[in-house]
Amino acid sequence: MNEYARQERRLLADLLLSEGPDAPTLCTGWTTRDLAAHLVTRDRRPDAALGMVVPALADFGERVRRERGALPYPELIRQVRTPPAWSPVSNALTDGLVNTMEFFIHHEDVRRARPGWEPRPLEAGQQAALWRTVKLTSRVALRRLGIAGEVAAAGFPPIRTGPAPQVRITADVGELALYFSGRQRAARVTVEGDPALVERLSL
Repeated sequence: MNEYARQERRLLADLLLSEGPDAPTLCTGWTTRDLAAHLVTRDRRPDAALGMVVPALADFGERVRRERGALPYPELIRQVRTPPAWSPVSNALTDGLVNTMEFFIHHEDVRRARPGWEPRPLEAGQQAALWRTVKLTSRVALRRLGIAGEVAAAGFPPIRTGPAPQVRITADVGELALYFSGRQRAARVTVEGDPALVERLSL
């Protein structure tokens, strides 16, 4: 899986650099500079990155992210491109597990904020790597909403969250990865079933 994490990191860094610091992203309120600063903070400041999951540290984490974001943009992108070997989330042991989905999603956050985008074809190995995370995120999302569902992508066994699915969600693996990471409006999926539940899943 490490190869796909590295590949998406490289592609994202190239795109961030070509788009410049003020381009939009799918992350609400964030420009490309903001997103780059988030990634650098996540790689290099684990104390500040905790603010993403620990509410009491959120202000500290945001302050560190803004400080990183004040770096000259080329330097900021250089740091996105080359995480330190000691990074708890980007070292040789954790990179594939932690970053395969992370960098795919953020790459698409930049790609799909521009008009005229189309889904990218993904290698079978990358689809399989993303599917491992989709199995978890889809179950968590549907159970949180109290919806029994079936999630299906070509080439993979369907995921079910109940014996009698109320909805069926089908798409390519990359689209499902985006959908269950909160990018419903930018993901090309088909949702079928109870109309009221379909509407809830579209929000």
